Amino acid sequence: MARDTKELLKKVRKIEIKTRGLSNHLFSGEYHSAFKGRGMAFSEVREYQIGDEIRTIDWNVTARFNHPYVKVFDEERELTVMLLMDVSGSENFGTQTQQKQDLATELCAVLAFSAIQNNDKVGVIFFSDKIEKFIPPKKGRSHILMIIRELIDFTPENKGTNVGEALKYFTSVIKKKCTAFIMSDFMSPAFENELKIANKKHDIIALRLYDKHEEEFPNLGLIPVKDEETGILTWVNTGDQRIRNAFRADALRRNAALKETFSRSGVDATDIGTHESYVKPLMTLFKKRGSKR
Repeated sequence: MARDTKELLKKVRKIEIKTRGLSNHLFSGEYHSAFKGRGMAFSEVREYQIGDEIRTIDWNVTARFNHPYVKVFDEERELTVMLLMDVSGSENFGTQTQQKQDLATELCAVLAFSAIQNNDKVGVIFFSDKIEKFIPPKKGRSHILMIIRELIDFTPENKGTNVGEALKYFTSVIKKKCTAFIMSDFMSPAFENELKIANKKHDIIALRLYDKHEEEFPNLGLIPVKDEETGILTWVNTGDQRIRNAFRADALRRNAALKETFSRSGVDATDIGTHESYVKPLMTLFKKRGSKR
């Protein structure tokens, strides 16, 4: 076995241990209540047992028999979970503890393990400004490990980002309603139309990955800044307060516009930074969705 493969498998194992643990302890219940039971088919009533949810009580039957009865539902469902992952140049950016790419890899793994614990299928679309790779949805641990291996080892052909392209492709290949997580910094040409179309048919959640220094320059004097997507190098005087302010204002504007796009399209979204743990933002998102249901 080549050293590279050994290293890769070691990385896969490390990510599996960490993310599987998280999805076991933290996310399984949250995931279930946030995404399950989209299609619930009523099957029968039975007598209330301790531990049943109050909201499942059938009050008509209860009144008739003078004894609490609950409705039993069958979840008409196996969910398909699609992970749409931005593998463009800007995902290599990261000045904090990790790069956006590393963050996306772990997020994908956590979501994938949470999904297979719920007996869901998981598929992946890697995109830059074109579709780089499509892994059709399947179940099972070996499938997830193959996905993680791809996530760690994938080299995109293109550097740009086009979220609209990814959404268009996704809508055309996945016919049955599914839950899709799209992970990107969303620095892309406009994609609101594609997002609206995709979210009408599917349930889309946007995870915006960002690095603090894409939004705020520290004062480092004159520094070279390379655009990962175009390869162009510019020198920026970060010592100049006006430049720092303009940079920050620009980032704030961009983020506000993005939030607007998500809310107009009816898409749940959250921001996750490379400097923080993704556990809290994910939990908050899941809880918010669980309570909306």
